[in-house]
This record gives sequence, C-alpha cells and structure tokens, in this order.
Amino acid sequence: MTDDFRLEVSVSNYAVFGNPIRHSKSPLIHSFFAKQTNIALRYESIEVPTDKFRDYVSIFASQGGLGLNVTVPFKEEAYSFCGVLTERAQLCGSVNTIHFDKELNSFGDTTDGQGFINDLKINHQIDIKDKTILILGAGGSVKSILEPICNELPCKIVIANRTVSRAEELAEKFSKLCNITACAYSDLATEPFELVVNGTSLSLIGELPAISKSVVNKRTCCYDLMYSDTDTVFLRWASELGAAKVMDGLGMLVEQAAESFLIWHGVKPDTATTIDALRKINFN
Repeated sequence: MTDDFRLEVSVSNYAVFGNPIRHSKSPLIHSFFAKQTNIALRYESIEVPTDKFRDYVSIFASQGGLGLNVTVPFKEEAYSFCGVLTERAQLCGSVNTIHFDKELNSFGDTTDGQGFINDLKINHQIDIKDKTILILGAGGSVKSILEPICNELPCKIVIANRTVSRAEELAEKFSKLCNITACAYSDLATEPFELVVNGTSLSLIGELPAISKSVVNKRTCCYDLMYSDTDTVFLRWASELGAAKVMDGLGMLVEQAAESFLIWHGVKPDTATTIDALRKINFN
C-alpha cells in the first residue's frame, strides 16, 4: 500500500475506484447532483493498482469514506469484498456501489442494470414488455443488465457472442427469469429484433460485432452501452440500416449514478438536466 493515499475529510467523502480512471465522468456527474440537491460532498476519482483494491477500499473507509463507485476492472472483486450484498448484486456477481456504516461494514449493490432500464423507459420512452431483444456480447456489462431486462417481461432475449459458451452460461443462469437463449453471431436467425443492445466494447476501437444486417429494420431500436461525443460505429451502422432509434450509453451512465446517489443520500436527483449538460461536453 502506498503511503501517499490519504483523504480530506472536511466534507462527506465519496469516490470512484478504477484502473484506468482518468476518463471517468463520475466526479462531474456527482458534482451536478450535489449542487442540485444542496448536499455537500467530496467525490473524486482514484486510480487503484490492480493488485491493491482491497487495501484501498479498507483505507478509504477507515479515513472517513462513506461510499464508493467501482468500475473496471474491480466490479467482481468488489462483489467478493463486500460483507453484505443486495439480491441483484448476488445474481449478477458484481458490485458497482458500496456504502459503509459506522462500524466500517461494507454493503454492496449494483445499479448498472437499473440505470439501463431507467434510461430506456424515462429518457427514451421505450417499453420492452413483450418485445424481442438481441444482446451482443456476454461480458460483465451484459451480465449487469440481464436481470432488470428480464423483470420487464420481454417476449424473448437472444444473447449472441463470439465465444458461444459464455453466452450459454448467461442464458442458463437467467433462464428461470424469462425466455432467453444463446448463439454465435453467425447463427443468428434472419428476422429482425425490436431492440438490439451492443454490450461489447468493440465501439471503443471502432469495430462492429460480426452480425447480419437482417437483425435491424425500421422498427428496431438500437442501444450501445458505450458512449462518445459522436455516434459510435455501431449506432452509425444501425442508422444506415434505417433503425427507428439509436441511443448511446450516456443516459445509462447518469442513471446508474443517480441510483448510487439515492442509496447514499436518500435523494433521487433529476437526471435529465445532467444528461443535457454532459451532451455539451466533448468526451474525447
């Protein structure tokens, strides 16, 4: 553990832990929330060495830290660290929100999935009940959104992934909640879906999942969990195919942060104004 990891405790302390973390918008988002709700807090981004997560969390709590957000690559380690877990955190096997009590006990939750659903329903007025949904990818981001998607009672979910076994594992895990199957990209049926969610990180490198154009038509809504100051390559592809609507993950980012804020402070901030403010900022 480094000796220079210290916190200022003049006001309530919150932070996001990750590696890398320089790109994080969480401090800015929570500063908007704090100003809006008149809550004094200090929220900072802290880059944690990949082998020091537990040490940093323990010291953060002992120095007066009250709540943490956790991003890559530590969400699964946060899950194993926390002494108490919500049901949804247990189901997806990851934690992105931690709060501490006076005895420094740690309570873990995940707000990513609810943030995704809130963005769909509140910001984009999209109801997925009885809809057909294609999810691309089978990593941690996808795992975090499956349970709340199932709770919305879609007609069916298909998880497509380059490594089919990973998609099959997720489909099996969530099969009791809804109609969910798995396949390879190349085995996707030719009919279009009503919602296509890109849960891969390929947009970060300007690449597309290897899927057929037939999964999108003029009634399809397309959502990329990634975000940028311009449409991602996936969203440009969907627009060129005539998709009804294309959406990036900025709204989900703000909505999951708002759920964390609610856990810590008991107040749900307005997200629309924060999303609008962030849209005016260049992400790159």
